[in-house]
Amino acid sequence: MRAAVRVRRGVTLASLDLAHRLPHKEAYDRDLDRAQVEMLKVEQAYRLGGLRGIVVFEGWDAGGKGGAIQRLTARLDPRSLQVHEIAKPTAEEQGKHYLWRFWQRLPPPGAIAIFDRSWYGRVLVERVEGLIPASDWRRAYREIVEFERMLVDDGVRLVKIFLHVSAEEQLKRLAERIADPIKHWKIAADDIRNYARRADYIAAIDDMFAATSTKHAPWFAISGEHKWFARVATIETAVKVLGAGLELQPPPVDKEVAKTAKRLLGRKDMAALGLATRRGNRRLSRPARGRA
Repeated sequence: MRAAVRVRRGVTLASLDLAHRLPHKEAYDRDLDRAQVEMLKVEQAYRLGGLRGIVVFEGWDAGGKGGAIQRLTARLDPRSLQVHEIAKPTAEEQGKHYLWRFWQRLPPPGAIAIFDRSWYGRVLVERVEGLIPASDWRRAYREIVEFERMLVDDGVRLVKIFLHVSAEEQLKRLAERIADPIKHWKIAADDIRNYARRADYIAAIDDMFAATSTKHAPWFAISGEHKWFARVATIETAVKVLGAGLELQPPPVDKEVAKTAKRLLGRKDMAALGLATRRGNRRLSRPARGRA
């Protein structure tokens, strides 16, 4: 797994190496293509096997979460994929336990759900901004660990990714969003307020790592300083965790396809489908080549 740091005891944001990068565009295109194909195989395995997966993204504003999610999902079938952008809870959601709205977004069998921010807002923004009493966010560590334990025990594969960038790189990207009219929709006053309180967020993130990076649901910290590297590392991490122990090779064509074609189609159509007969009634039935 390309330099994704599995967060264990003692790992903090300050200990992460942000220098990782890919050498050139050709390397990025090659590695991205390979990783996306592997992610497509994972999605096919989940759809065919009725499995459930969750990928959680947390990180700094302008830290590259959106770009990483875009590349992660680029080749996937949207019918078995859910992407949830988590913002301020609605009035209805505010009247319920904070985990309630996430229960409503859990993936059905055969699907993968991606959370662009998540239940960790309880111990990050709600803590830093003083939106809840300290007793509430302290209690949330235990609640989150138990929530994730329930998911994993029920068969859900859970990947938690944190994209980290330096203060200098974050400020540079915020400036780019202000300067480029096409990117104005990406920046809000909250981004500036959050940047101004970066030190408070670092303390909250380090506490989050220490309290919620567990054996059954560890955090993976990835350097987002260089976007090409971060995108490939993110996909490789998702593939490794979601695909662990699974058969990822595409299955052969269903035998009923050849039987039905022989019964209903002539030789010309059979040949066009790659199912032409050889030596009497012996059929060719091979897996489809190429990529979706």
